[in-house]
Amino acid sequence: MPEAWSPESWRTKPAAQQVAYADPASLARVMEEMGRLPPLVTSWEVEALKAELARAARGEAFVLQGGDCAESFDDCRSDSIASKLKILLQMSLVLVHGTRKPVVRIGRIAGQYAKPRSTDTETRGDVTLPAYRGDLINRDPFTASDRAPDPVLMLRAYERAGLTLNFIRALTDGGFADLHHPEYWDVSFAKDSPHIAQYQKIVDGIRESLDFVGAIAGADSAVSAVLRRVDIYTSHEALALPYEQAQTRTVPRRAGHYNLSTHFPWIGMRTAQLDGAHVEFHRGIGNPLGIKVGAAMTTDWLLGLLDVLDPHNEPGKITLIARMGAPNVAEKLPPLVAAVRNAGRQVLWMCDPMHGNTETTPSGIKTRRFENIVDELEASFRLHADMGSRLGGIHVELTGEDVTECTGGARGLSDTDLERAYKSRVDPRLNYEQALEMAMRVARHLRP
Repeated sequence: MPEAWSPESWRTKPAAQQVAYADPASLARVMEEMGRLPPLVTSWEVEALKAELARAARGEAFVLQGGDCAESFDDCRSDSIASKLKILLQMSLVLVHGTRKPVVRIGRIAGQYAKPRSTDTETRGDVTLPAYRGDLINRDPFTASDRAPDPVLMLRAYERAGLTLNFIRALTDGGFADLHHPEYWDVSFAKDSPHIAQYQKIVDGIRESLDFVGAIAGADSAVSAVLRRVDIYTSHEALALPYEQAQTRTVPRRAGHYNLSTHFPWIGMRTAQLDGAHVEFHRGIGNPLGIKVGAAMTTDWLLGLLDVLDPHNEPGKITLIARMGAPNVAEKLPPLVAAVRNAGRQVLWMCDPMHGNTETTPSGIKTRRFENIVDELEASFRLHADMGSRLGGIHVELTGEDVTECTGGARGLSDTDLERAYKSRVDPRLNYEQALEMAMRVARHLRP
Protein backbone atom coordinates (compact mmCIF):
# COMPACT_ATOMS: atom_id res chain seq x y z
CA MET A 1 0.00 0.00 0.00
CA PRO A 2 1.30 3.51 -0.82
CA GLU A 3 2.06 5.83 2.05
CA ALA A 4 -0.61 8.32 3.07
CA TRP A 5 -0.42 11.55 1.06
CA SER A 6 -1.06 15.14 2.07
CA PRO A 7 -0.01 18.48 0.51
CA GLU A 8 2.90 18.60 2.99
CA SER A 9 3.96 14.93 2.93
CA TRP A 10 6.74 15.87 0.50
CA ARG A 11 8.60 17.27 3.51
CA THR A 12 9.38 13.72 4.65
CA LYS A 13 11.37 13.05 1.44
CA PRO A 14 14.75 14.27 0.13
CA ALA A 15 14.06 17.59 -1.61
CA ALA A 16 16.33 18.69 -4.46
CA GLN A 17 16.65 22.28 -5.70
CA GLN A 18 15.12 23.79 -2.54
CA VAL A 19 16.49 26.67 -0.48
CA ALA A 20 16.77 27.28 3.25
CA TYR A 21 14.91 30.39 4.42
CA ALA A 22 16.53 32.29 7.25
CA ASP A 23 13.15 32.86 8.95
CA PRO A 24 10.93 29.74 8.85
CA ALA A 25 8.17 31.60 10.70
CA SER A 26 8.00 34.18 7.90
CA LEU A 27 7.77 31.39 5.32
CA ALA A 28 4.89 29.81 7.26
CA ARG A 29 3.03 33.13 7.40
CA VAL A 30 3.41 33.65 3.66
CA MET A 31 2.18 30.14 2.89
CA GLU A 32 -0.80 30.60 5.20
CA GLU A 33 -1.70 33.88 3.49
CA MET A 34 -1.39 32.33 0.02
CA GLY A 35 -3.62 29.47 1.13
CA ARG A 36 -6.40 31.96 1.95
CA LEU A 37 -6.14 33.83 -1.36
CA PRO A 38 -8.28 32.84 -4.38
CA PRO A 39 -6.80 30.17 -6.64
CA LEU A 40 -5.11 31.28 -9.86
CA VAL A 41 -6.91 28.64 -11.94
CA THR A 42 -9.95 26.45 -11.37
CA SER A 43 -10.40 22.70 -11.09
CA TRP A 44 -12.79 22.61 -14.06
CA GLU A 45 -10.19 24.30 -16.23
CA VAL A 46 -7.65 21.70 -15.05
CA GLU A 47 -10.03 18.86 -15.92
CA ALA A 48 -10.79 20.44 -19.31
CA LEU A 49 -7.07 20.50 -20.12
CA LYS A 50 -6.72 16.88 -19.03
CA ALA A 51 -9.45 15.93 -21.50
CA GLU A 52 -7.70 17.91 -24.26
CA LEU A 53 -4.39 16.16 -23.55
CA ALA A 54 -6.15 12.81 -23.74
CA ARG A 55 -7.46 13.79 -27.18
CA ALA A 56 -3.95 14.71 -28.27
CA ALA A 57 -2.63 11.35 -27.05
CA ARG A 58 -5.24 9.66 -29.27
CA GLY A 59 -4.11 11.72 -32.26
CA GLU A 60 -7.20 13.94 -32.31
CA ALA A 61 -5.37 17.18 -31.43
CA PHE A 62 -1.88 18.66 -31.28
CA VAL A 63 -0.30 20.51 -28.33
CA LEU A 64 1.77 23.69 -28.49
CA GLN A 65 3.47 24.59 -25.21
CA GLY A 66 5.66 27.66 -25.25
CA GLY A 67 6.89 30.70 -23.40
CA ASP A 68 9.75 32.07 -21.33
CA CYS A 69 12.53 29.95 -19.87
CA ALA A 70 12.10 31.96 -16.65
CA GLU A 71 9.60 34.77 -16.24
CA SER A 72 10.70 37.98 -14.60
CA PHE A 73 8.54 40.20 -12.42
CA ASP A 74 9.74 43.09 -14.58
CA ASP A 75 8.16 41.46 -17.64
CA CYS A 76 4.66 41.62 -16.17
CA ARG A 77 3.81 44.34 -18.70
CA SER A 78 0.96 44.56 -21.16
CA ASP A 79 3.23 44.72 -24.24
CA SER A 80 5.34 41.75 -23.14
CA ILE A 81 2.32 39.57 -22.33
CA ALA A 82 0.55 40.51 -25.56
CA SER A 83 3.60 39.74 -27.69
CA LYS A 84 3.94 36.27 -26.15
CA LEU A 85 0.25 35.61 -26.63
CA LYS A 86 0.41 36.77 -30.24
CA ILE A 87 3.23 34.43 -31.23
CA LEU A 88 1.54 31.48 -29.48
CA LEU A 89 -1.69 32.19 -31.36
CA GLN A 90 0.07 32.59 -34.68
CA MET A 91 2.11 29.43 -34.25
CA SER A 92 -0.99 27.50 -33.26
CA LEU A 93 -2.88 28.65 -36.35
CA VAL A 94 0.05 27.56 -38.53
CA LEU A 95 -0.07 24.15 -36.81
CA VAL A 96 -3.85 23.90 -37.27
CA HIS A 97 -3.30 24.56 -40.97
CA GLY A 98 -0.60 21.89 -41.11
CA THR A 99 -2.21 19.17 -39.01
CA ARG A 100 -5.87 19.81 -39.85
CA LYS A 101 -6.48 19.20 -36.15
CA PRO A 102 -7.32 21.40 -33.15
CA VAL A 103 -4.29 22.77 -31.32
CA VAL A 104 -4.18 22.90 -27.52
CA ARG A 105 -2.33 26.05 -26.43
CA ILE A 106 -0.35 25.96 -23.18
CA GLY A 107 1.79 28.91 -22.14
CA ARG A 108 4.92 28.66 -20.01
CA ILE A 109 3.47 31.69 -18.32
CA ALA A 110 1.96 33.07 -15.09
CA GLY A 111 4.16 31.00 -12.79
CA GLN A 112 7.50 30.16 -14.44
CA TYR A 113 9.36 32.22 -11.84
CA ALA A 114 11.78 29.59 -10.50
CA LYS A 115 14.61 27.75 -12.25
CA PRO A 116 16.81 24.82 -11.24
CA ARG A 117 20.53 25.52 -10.94
CA SER A 118 23.58 23.35 -11.49
CA THR A 119 25.30 24.73 -8.39
CA ASP A 120 23.99 26.29 -5.19
CA THR A 121 26.41 29.22 -5.31
CA GLU A 122 27.93 31.69 -7.76
CA THR A 123 31.42 33.14 -7.40
CA ARG A 124 32.62 36.43 -8.85
CA GLY A 125 36.19 37.28 -7.96
CA ASP A 126 36.61 36.67 -4.26
CA VAL A 127 32.88 36.80 -3.48
CA THR A 128 30.63 33.71 -3.33
CA LEU A 129 26.86 34.12 -2.95
CA PRO A 130 23.79 31.92 -3.39
CA ALA A 131 22.88 31.29 -7.04
CA TYR A 132 20.02 33.25 -8.58
CA ARG A 133 17.09 30.82 -8.69
CA GLY A 134 14.42 33.00 -10.24
CA ASP A 135 12.33 35.91 -9.02
CA LEU A 136 10.17 33.62 -6.88
CA ILE A 137 13.19 32.76 -4.70
CA ASN A 138 15.69 35.62 -4.73
CA ARG A 139 16.87 38.53 -6.85
CA ASP A 140 19.36 38.72 -9.72
CA PRO A 141 21.75 41.53 -8.55
CA PHE A 142 24.96 40.10 -7.12
CA THR A 143 24.64 41.33 -3.53
CA ALA A 144 24.19 39.39 -0.32
CA SER A 145 20.79 40.95 0.41
CA ASP A 146 19.47 40.32 -3.11
CA ARG A 147 20.63 36.70 -3.24
CA ALA A 148 19.19 35.80 0.16
CA PRO A 149 15.99 33.70 -0.30
CA ASP A 150 12.97 35.80 0.63
CA PRO A 151 9.57 34.11 1.21
CA VAL A 152 7.71 37.37 0.51
CA LEU A 153 8.71 36.91 -3.14
CA MET A 154 6.23 34.02 -3.25
CA LEU A 155 3.44 36.54 -2.69
CA ARG A 156 4.89 38.79 -5.39
CA ALA A 157 4.93 35.79 -7.76
CA TYR A 158 1.32 34.99 -6.95
CA GLU A 159 0.33 38.60 -7.61
CA ARG A 160 2.24 38.80 -10.91
CA ALA A 161 0.76 35.48 -12.02
CA GLY A 162 -2.74 36.73 -11.19
CA LEU A 163 -2.21 39.98 -13.11
CA THR A 164 -0.82 38.08 -16.10
CA LEU A 165 -3.74 35.64 -16.15
CA ASN A 166 -6.25 38.46 -15.85
CA PHE A 167 -4.77 40.25 -18.86
CA ILE A 168 -4.56 37.04 -20.94
CA ARG A 169 -8.21 36.26 -20.25
CA ALA A 170 -9.22 39.82 -21.11
CA LEU A 171 -7.33 39.65 -24.40
CA THR A 172 -8.67 36.26 -25.43
CA ASP A 173 -12.24 37.22 -24.52
CA GLY A 174 -12.00 40.58 -26.25
CA GLY A 175 -11.09 39.58 -29.80
CA PHE A 176 -7.29 39.69 -29.61
CA ALA A 177 -7.25 36.13 -30.97
CA ASP A 178 -8.77 37.28 -34.27
CA LEU A 179 -5.84 36.76 -36.63
CA HIS A 180 -7.51 37.85 -39.85
CA HIS A 181 -5.37 40.97 -39.89
CA PRO A 182 -2.87 40.84 -42.77
CA GLU A 183 -0.10 42.52 -40.76
CA TYR A 184 0.09 39.37 -38.64
CA TRP A 185 1.29 37.33 -41.60
CA ASP A 186 4.47 38.96 -42.89
CA VAL A 187 7.16 36.41 -43.78
CA SER A 188 9.52 38.85 -45.47
CA PHE A 189 12.14 37.95 -42.84
CA ALA A 190 12.57 34.65 -44.73
CA LYS A 191 13.12 36.21 -48.17
CA ASP A 192 16.59 34.67 -48.43
CA SER A 193 15.55 31.27 -47.06
CA PRO A 194 15.28 28.27 -49.41
CA HIS A 195 11.91 27.61 -47.76
CA ILE A 196 10.37 31.03 -48.50
CA ALA A 197 8.03 29.69 -51.21
CA GLN A 198 6.67 27.05 -48.84
CA TYR A 199 6.24 29.58 -46.03
CA GLN A 200 4.38 31.93 -48.35
CA LYS A 201 2.15 29.07 -49.48
CA ILE A 202 1.27 28.31 -45.84
CA VAL A 203 0.44 31.96 -45.17
CA ASP A 204 -1.66 32.24 -48.32
CA GLY A 205 -3.52 29.07 -47.35
CA ILE A 206 -4.25 30.42 -43.86
CA ARG A 207 -5.49 33.73 -45.25
CA GLU A 208 -7.74 32.01 -47.79
CA SER A 209 -9.16 29.69 -45.14
CA LEU A 210 -9.91 32.56 -42.76
CA ASP A 211 -11.46 34.64 -45.52
CA PHE A 212 -13.58 31.70 -46.69
CA VAL A 213 -14.92 30.91 -43.22
CA GLY A 214 -15.56 34.59 -42.56
CA ALA A 215 -17.44 35.03 -45.83
CA ILE A 216 -19.59 31.93 -45.31
CA ALA A 217 -20.31 32.44 -41.63
CA GLY A 218 -20.68 36.21 -41.49
CA ALA A 219 -18.97 38.56 -39.09
CA ASP A 220 -21.57 38.17 -36.34
CA SER A 221 -22.02 34.40 -36.48
CA ALA A 222 -21.18 31.89 -33.78
CA VAL A 223 -18.44 30.46 -36.03
CA SER A 224 -16.75 33.85 -36.32
CA ALA A 225 -17.00 34.28 -32.56
CA VAL A 226 -15.16 30.99 -32.10
CA LEU A 227 -12.41 32.19 -34.44
CA ARG A 228 -11.96 35.31 -32.34
CA ARG A 229 -11.66 33.48 -29.00
CA VAL A 230 -9.30 30.71 -27.89
CA ASP A 231 -8.42 28.93 -24.66
CA ILE A 232 -4.95 29.45 -23.20
CA TYR A 233 -3.82 27.14 -20.41
CA THR A 234 -0.87 27.83 -18.11
CA SER A 235 2.09 25.69 -17.09
CA HIS A 236 5.31 25.92 -15.14
CA GLU A 237 7.92 23.65 -13.62
CA ALA A 238 6.65 22.94 -10.11
CA LEU A 239 10.06 23.47 -8.58
CA ALA A 240 9.61 25.53 -5.39
CA LEU A 241 7.47 23.17 -3.35
CA PRO A 242 6.37 25.63 -0.63
CA TYR A 243 4.82 27.81 -3.37
CA GLU A 244 3.07 24.82 -4.94
CA GLN A 245 1.84 23.50 -1.59
CA ALA A 246 0.38 26.87 -0.61
CA GLN A 247 -2.04 26.83 -3.57
CA THR A 248 -2.94 23.14 -3.29
CA ARG A 249 -6.41 22.51 -1.92
CA THR A 250 -9.64 20.52 -2.14
CA VAL A 251 -12.59 21.94 -4.07
CA PRO A 252 -16.36 21.43 -3.74
CA ARG A 253 -17.90 18.52 -5.64
CA ARG A 254 -14.56 17.03 -6.72
CA ALA A 255 -12.51 14.36 -5.01
CA GLY A 256 -8.88 14.85 -4.04
CA HIS A 257 -6.53 17.84 -4.18
CA TYR A 258 -5.61 20.20 -7.03
CA ASN A 259 -2.60 22.45 -7.40
CA LEU A 260 -4.42 25.60 -8.45
CA SER A 261 -1.31 27.71 -9.10
CA THR A 262 -1.33 26.36 -12.67
CA HIS A 263 -3.23 24.05 -14.99
CA PHE A 264 -0.24 21.92 -15.96
CA PRO A 265 2.77 21.51 -13.65
CA TRP A 266 5.77 19.52 -14.78
CA ILE A 267 8.69 17.75 -13.12
CA GLY A 268 12.20 18.33 -14.45
CA MET A 269 14.92 15.70 -14.74
CA ARG A 270 16.80 17.18 -11.76
CA THR A 271 13.87 16.61 -9.41
CA ALA A 272 12.40 13.36 -10.77
CA GLN A 273 13.91 11.04 -8.16
CA LEU A 274 11.47 8.22 -7.36
CA ASP A 275 12.02 8.66 -3.63
CA GLY A 276 12.19 12.46 -3.84
CA ALA A 277 9.97 15.26 -2.59
CA HIS A 278 8.79 16.43 -6.03
CA VAL A 279 7.49 13.03 -7.07
CA GLU A 280 5.84 12.67 -3.65
CA PHE A 281 4.08 16.04 -4.01
CA HIS A 282 2.88 15.42 -7.55
CA ARG A 283 1.53 11.93 -6.96
CA GLY A 284 -1.30 13.35 -4.86
CA ILE A 285 -2.68 16.13 -7.07
CA GLY A 286 -5.39 15.85 -9.71
CA ASN A 287 -3.68 18.02 -12.35
CA PRO A 288 -2.33 16.56 -15.56
CA LEU A 289 1.44 16.23 -15.15
CA GLY A 290 4.39 16.72 -17.44
CA ILE A 291 7.60 14.72 -16.98
CA LYS A 292 10.77 15.89 -18.69
CA VAL A 293 12.60 12.91 -20.23
CA GLY A 294 16.27 13.46 -21.01
CA ALA A 295 19.08 11.33 -22.38
CA ALA A 296 19.92 10.06 -18.87
CA MET A 297 16.43 8.61 -18.33
CA THR A 298 16.30 4.79 -18.12
CA THR A 299 13.34 2.57 -18.88
CA ASP A 300 13.11 1.35 -15.26
CA TRP A 301 13.20 4.91 -13.96
CA LEU A 302 10.52 6.07 -16.38
CA LEU A 303 8.20 3.13 -15.75
CA GLY A 304 8.68 3.65 -12.02
CA LEU A 305 7.61 7.28 -12.36
CA LEU A 306 4.51 6.25 -14.29
CA ASP A 307 3.60 3.69 -11.63
CA VAL A 308 3.88 6.28 -8.86
CA LEU A 309 2.38 9.29 -10.61
CA ASP A 310 -0.34 7.57 -12.62
CA PRO A 311 -1.22 4.27 -10.92
CA HIS A 312 -4.62 4.08 -12.66
CA ASN A 313 -3.34 4.78 -16.21
CA GLU A 314 -5.71 7.75 -16.52
CA PRO A 315 -6.14 9.25 -20.03
CA GLY A 316 -4.62 12.75 -20.21
CA LYS A 317 -2.83 12.42 -16.88
CA ILE A 318 0.78 12.07 -18.09
CA THR A 319 2.66 13.95 -20.79
CA LEU A 320 6.22 12.82 -21.47
CA ILE A 321 8.30 15.75 -22.73
CA ALA A 322 11.41 14.33 -24.42
CA ARG A 323 14.48 16.59 -24.42
CA MET A 324 17.27 14.44 -25.81
CA GLY A 325 19.44 16.72 -27.91
CA ALA A 326 19.53 16.20 -31.67
CA PRO A 327 22.48 13.72 -31.66
CA ASN A 328 20.83 11.50 -29.01
CA VAL A 329 17.33 11.01 -30.43
CA ALA A 330 18.05 7.92 -32.54
CA GLU A 331 19.78 6.06 -29.69
CA LYS A 332 18.10 7.23 -26.49
CA LEU A 333 14.44 7.73 -27.39
CA PRO A 334 13.42 4.35 -28.97
CA PRO A 335 13.90 2.19 -25.81
CA LEU A 336 11.76 4.60 -23.80
CA VAL A 337 8.99 4.76 -26.40
CA ALA A 338 8.99 0.95 -26.67
CA ALA A 339 8.92 0.43 -22.90
CA VAL A 340 5.99 2.82 -22.42
CA ARG A 341 4.07 1.21 -25.29
CA ASN A 342 4.75 -2.33 -24.06
CA ALA A 343 3.54 -1.35 -20.59
CA GLY A 344 0.20 -0.35 -22.12
CA ARG A 345 0.56 3.21 -20.89
CA GLN A 346 -1.74 5.96 -22.21
CA VAL A 347 0.60 8.94 -22.42
CA LEU A 348 1.08 11.94 -24.64
CA TRP A 349 4.57 12.28 -26.11
CA MET A 350 5.91 15.76 -26.76
CA CYS A 351 9.29 17.03 -27.95
CA ASP A 352 11.28 19.75 -26.20
CA PRO A 353 13.99 20.48 -28.79
CA MET A 354 15.50 23.33 -26.78
CA HIS A 355 17.15 22.02 -23.62
CA GLY A 356 19.18 19.19 -25.08
CA ASN A 357 20.70 21.55 -27.67
CA THR A 358 22.10 24.25 -25.39
CA GLU A 359 25.76 25.16 -25.98
CA THR A 360 28.17 27.90 -25.02
CA THR A 361 30.01 30.10 -27.52
CA PRO A 362 33.79 30.68 -27.24
CA SER A 363 32.99 34.03 -25.63
CA GLY A 364 30.94 32.33 -22.91
CA ILE A 365 27.38 33.08 -24.11
CA LYS A 366 24.73 30.37 -23.81
CA THR A 367 22.89 29.77 -27.08
CA ARG A 368 21.00 27.23 -29.17
CA ARG A 369 21.31 26.71 -32.90
CA PHE A 370 18.07 26.84 -34.86
CA GLU A 371 19.01 23.97 -37.15
CA ASN A 372 19.78 21.70 -34.19
CA ILE A 373 16.36 22.54 -32.74
CA VAL A 374 14.61 21.70 -36.01
CA ASP A 375 16.74 18.57 -36.47
CA GLU A 376 15.61 17.19 -33.10
CA LEU A 377 11.99 17.93 -33.92
CA GLU A 378 12.10 16.27 -37.33
CA ALA A 379 14.04 13.26 -36.04
CA SER A 380 11.50 12.81 -33.25
CA PHE A 381 8.55 12.95 -35.64
CA ARG A 382 10.17 10.35 -37.90
CA LEU A 383 11.10 8.05 -35.02
CA HIS A 384 7.63 8.00 -33.51
CA ALA A 385 6.09 7.33 -36.92
CA ASP A 386 8.54 4.50 -37.61
CA MET A 387 7.75 2.91 -34.25
CA GLY A 388 3.98 3.16 -34.63
CA SER A 389 3.88 5.79 -31.92
CA ARG A 390 2.73 9.39 -32.12
CA LEU A 391 4.42 12.71 -31.32
CA GLY A 392 1.51 14.83 -30.19
CA GLY A 393 3.06 18.16 -29.31
CA ILE A 394 6.06 20.48 -29.02
CA HIS A 395 7.46 22.36 -26.01
CA VAL A 396 9.58 25.43 -26.80
CA GLU A 397 11.15 28.39 -25.04
CA LEU A 398 10.29 31.52 -26.98
CA THR A 399 9.45 35.18 -26.76
CA GLY A 400 7.45 37.48 -28.95
CA GLU A 401 10.26 40.05 -28.88
CA ASP A 402 13.12 40.70 -31.30
CA VAL A 403 15.83 39.18 -29.13
CA THR A 404 19.05 37.59 -30.40
CA GLU A 405 19.60 34.58 -28.15
CA CYS A 406 19.50 31.60 -30.55
CA THR A 407 21.59 31.54 -33.73
CA GLY A 408 20.44 30.56 -37.20
CA GLY A 409 16.96 30.80 -38.68
CA ALA A 410 15.98 32.62 -41.85
CA ARG A 411 17.95 35.74 -40.92
CA GLY A 412 21.06 33.66 -40.28
CA LEU A 413 21.91 35.05 -36.85
CA SER A 414 25.51 34.28 -35.93
CA ASP A 415 27.43 34.14 -32.64
CA THR A 416 28.43 37.78 -33.10
CA ASP A 417 24.76 38.81 -33.26
CA LEU A 418 24.01 37.46 -29.80
CA GLU A 419 25.29 40.49 -27.92
CA ARG A 420 22.96 42.81 -29.86
CA ALA A 421 19.77 41.90 -27.96
CA TYR A 422 20.43 39.08 -25.50
CA LYS A 423 17.90 39.65 -22.71
CA SER A 424 17.32 36.27 -21.05
CA ARG A 425 18.63 35.89 -17.49
CA VAL A 426 18.78 32.12 -17.76
CA ASP A 427 18.34 30.17 -21.04
CA PRO A 428 18.24 31.38 -24.67
CA ARG A 429 14.83 31.64 -26.37
CA LEU A 430 13.63 31.66 -29.95
CA ASN A 431 12.66 35.14 -31.05
CA TYR A 432 9.39 35.96 -32.83
CA GLU A 433 10.64 35.20 -36.34
CA GLN A 434 12.45 32.00 -35.36
CA ALA A 435 9.41 30.72 -33.45
CA LEU A 436 7.10 31.38 -36.41
CA GLU A 437 9.56 29.77 -38.81
CA MET A 438 9.81 26.71 -36.58
CA ALA A 439 6.01 26.35 -36.59
CA MET A 440 6.07 26.49 -40.39
CA ARG A 441 8.76 23.83 -40.58
CA VAL A 442 6.70 21.61 -38.25
CA ALA A 443 3.49 22.26 -40.22
CA ARG A 444 5.27 21.34 -43.44
CA HIS A 445 6.33 18.08 -41.80
CA LEU A 446 2.90 17.27 -40.36
CA ARG A 447 0.71 18.06 -43.35
CA PRO A 448 -1.39 14.96 -44.12
